[in-house]
Parts: sequence; structure tokens; C-alpha cells
Amino acid sequence: MKYVFLLLSTLLIALSGCSSKKKADLLVTNARVYTADSSFSTADAFVIKDGKFLAVGSTQNLTDQYEAASKVDLGGQPVYPGFYDPHSHFLGLGQVLDQADLVGATSYDEVIERLKTFYQSHPKVLWLTGRGWDQNDWPEKVFPTKEKLDAAFPNVPVALMRVDGHALLVNSKALRLASITSGSTLPGGEVVLENNQPTGVLVDNAMMLIKRVIPQPDNADKARMLLNAEKACTALGLTTISDAGISPDEINLIDSLQRTGKLKIRDYAMISLGEPNINYFLKRGPFQTDRLTVRSFKLYADGALGSRGACLRRPYSDRPETGGFLLLSPAELERVTKLLYASKFQANTHCIGDSANHLMLDLYGKLLKGKNDRRWRIEHAQVVSPEDVWKFGKYSIIPSVQPTHATSDMYWATDRLGPIRVKGAYAFKDLMKQNAEASGGLIAFGSDFPVEAVNPLFGFHAAVARQDAKNFPAGGYQMENAVDRKSALLAMTRWAAYANFEDKLRGCIAPGKQADFVILDRDIMTVPNEQLRSTKVRQTWIGGERVY
Repeated sequence: MKYVFLLLSTLLIALSGCSSKKKADLLVTNARVYTADSSFSTADAFVIKDGKFLAVGSTQNLTDQYEAASKVDLGGQPVYPGFYDPHSHFLGLGQVLDQADLVGATSYDEVIERLKTFYQSHPKVLWLTGRGWDQNDWPEKVFPTKEKLDAAFPNVPVALMRVDGHALLVNSKALRLASITSGSTLPGGEVVLENNQPTGVLVDNAMMLIKRVIPQPDNADKARMLLNAEKACTALGLTTISDAGISPDEINLIDSLQRTGKLKIRDYAMISLGEPNINYFLKRGPFQTDRLTVRSFKLYADGALGSRGACLRRPYSDRPETGGFLLLSPAELERVTKLLYASKFQANTHCIGDSANHLMLDLYGKLLKGKNDRRWRIEHAQVVSPEDVWKFGKYSIIPSVQPTHATSDMYWATDRLGPIRVKGAYAFKDLMKQNAEASGGLIAFGSDFPVEAVNPLFGFHAAVARQDAKNFPAGGYQMENAVDRKSALLAMTRWAAYANFEDKLRGCIAPGKQADFVILDRDIMTVPNEQLRSTKVRQTWIGGERVY
């Protein structure tokens, strides 16, 4: 009897121990977890409940403490916080997926052939559109003209966006529909002329002359485009993306798709600048849902370096008759930033050239005065004069940069800027060091897709190796501004979340944070540089739900 009593007691204790385990939805074990938390700790297991990380630690401890409805043993696979893209064009990606893909075309003739192939499969389009051409990839590195388009497509209007989104190539049919002549002008833009006639190239604001006559997609089309874009992003490990300049109607569409569960990905939406939008949102104020943040305006100071629309302090080295131009006057930029400073909204200004960066850093500084938590951003911060770099730190301005811009532009950037001025371009490490944070810096890494490839690991590689997809150049491009892997990971996770006012919600793997994470097939913190771009995503999770 004594033996039976001891046995029953032991069983009761065991059963009691089992029932005392805490309940969870998912237990992930035997992983290599890079938490990206404030101490940049690693772990090998975590627990999720109600879409949030409940605990992070060792496999043994968490297995002992938690009983989960689902368990996943990763067998040593690496796990990272869900990747961020704090500067992209999410709806733009969806739209591009409906157009002819011209990225990587090595000649104007190849552009024409790709368009013919696209048109054969889309013969009913009212306008033939495409994106991605770059004359810098062609044998003759000059802007194309409309004649080849006219010969191939005399009866359908054609509009082709340059890879950077700051120049448009159109045919004569499109010019006629938009009533564009040699006398057409628009402040902050250029209708490129040859022999006093439009060549078919429109730069920056002049593109609006065409955009206003192109049929626009309705909400049903846009919803389809957004869902297509989401598939492309989640397959590459992105859990939070951005829309760098969209309308209130588009923001409402994204919000409705998220609230109904159709759109899973999280979106940081920057409101397009415009008087109606300013009036509407300054009265309404910022707002944030589980998957959407709306608390910033997208401003444009200048254009792009590739199309010579970037505003420089001295003329272009390869076209000394121009130094580019501002898209808005200094007075208008100052007026708008004052309005935003008086509100709770963040100012995110596109600045490529050193003149645009100089102007906006000073306008920001005049209002911000010193250290602050407004988190105002310079988007791209592409060419910054050495004497202006310190202003990022003095006024707590966040550099929001795109590492693949460096490796895309490096072939011709010196032609545009000259050998001395180019040293102040793509200076990621110098910019990062200006804002001290617990781990020694602060910078946000995005891609600007569809201007560049969607894959965030391409940006990771470009930031640390300063090389292109072919691992060129040997030794890297301007390696004095390469960043270490820890900083590169933080720039696309926790620091990016901070730049989006989302650091209290996510950006790292820690208890209480939303359970966004990505599983890769190799460890990007340790593999050789040349393997980074070929790394594959195994799984992507948003809010504790597997979405890829």
C-alpha cells in the first residue's frame, strides 16, 4: 500500500507539473535567432501567443515552461526579425507588375523588342506602358528619342518610365494626346528639346503633362495590384514595407484591405504633398493601426542623378551647362516644413543632390534647433557635402538610404560628380555615425523598389560589400563607407522601425513585440559576401501567421 501511495503521489506531481505549463500558440525551437534587440543578443527558441512574442530564450527552458498548440523545430536554421523596407513604392510595384519590364535592357533596340513582346500579349491596352530603362546601361549613354517608338508603335500611345522614376520616354502619339509642344513648360521639370522640338523625354515635374492624360486604374485594379505586390514582398522576407508618397484614397484602400484580412503585410504610408492632402491630414492628425502607420508627408526637393535632375551646388561634371533643379522653391519647402513642424507629422524629404541636401538640412535645423524626437528624415541623402554631414546628428535627422543605389550608380556617378565630389556620395557609414544609439549609430536601409530590386538582401550585400550582383568591383566601391553586418541588419529591422515610429511595436524579436520574423536558408551574419545575394527565404511570418 505504501508503494502504491508513493506511485500515486509521483503521478499527481507529474500531472500537476504538466498542467502548470503556460499556454501558447507557437513554440519555435533549435534555431539561431538574431533578436536585433538593444543588446543584439542571440537565442535558440521563442514562444508566440496572440500574434506577439511571449518569451525568447533557450530551447530547454521554453520547452519546460510552455505548452504550444504548434511546435516547429528549425534544426539550426537562422531566424531574424521581419525585414523592413522604410522607403519603397508598394503600390508602384503592383502597377509595374502590370507593365512591360525594361529593367536590365542593354540597348534601346532591346527596349523596343521587349515592348513588342508585351504588346502581343496585351493587345487591348489603351496605353503601352513600361518601366526600367536606363541609358547608362546602353552603348551610347545618352537619352533616347521618340523616333524608334514612333516607327514601332505609330497608333498606340507609349509611356516608358526611366528606372529612377524621374524621367519619362513617350512617342509622338502620346505627345499629341497631351498637347505637348516645344513651348510646354512646368516648374521643376524639363521637356527635353532637340532642334527646338520635343525629343520624347520629359524630366521630373514635366512628366505630369503625360500622367494627367493616361487612364488611371480604379480601386479594384489597385487592390489586385497591391495583393500581387504583397506576394512579391513576402516571398523575399519583407514584413513591413512603405509607400513613399500616396493619396488619401490609396491609404484608405490599403487600410480597408488590411482590416478585412485580405492584405497581411504592414505598410508605412507617406502622404503625397499637396494642399488638399495637407489640409485634410493636419486636421485629422496621425494615426496608427495594427498594420498601418500614417504620420508622415513625402516632400520632393529635387530629382535624380541619372537623369541630371538632382540639384547640385556646382554644375554637373559631364554637362556643365546645368546643375539640376529644385522641384519646389526654397520658399515653398520652408512653408511646408513649418506647417509640419506645427503638427505631429514627420517630414520625409527626397534629397539627391548636395544642394538639395544642404537646403533641407538647414531648413530642418532652423525648426528642430537641436536634439529632438521628431524623427524627421532625409530620403536618399545621396550626395552630401562633407561640411553638411554633422547636421544629421545635431538635429537628430535620420538618413533613410538605399544601399543598392550605390552599386547601381557607381559605373557613372564619377562622370556626373567628378572624382572629388563623388566621395560625398553614398556615404552610409559617415551618415550612420552621426546619430548615436545604444549600438553606436542610426540609419534606415530601404530599396526604393521598383526603382531597384525588391530583395532586401541585395541591399544588405551592397551595404557591407559595396559590390553588385557580379561581386564587382573587387574589393568594393568606396569601402570607407561600407557598414558592418550588425549595423546593416539593424538598419533593416530595429532602426528602420524607429524611423517609422514603430519601434515600440516591432523591429526586434523580444517579448511583447509583434511576431514578425523571417527564416533564411543560410546565416547572413557569417556566410561569405559572395553568397549573400543567393540566400533564399524559407518562411516569412507576420503577427504569428505564416504568410510565405
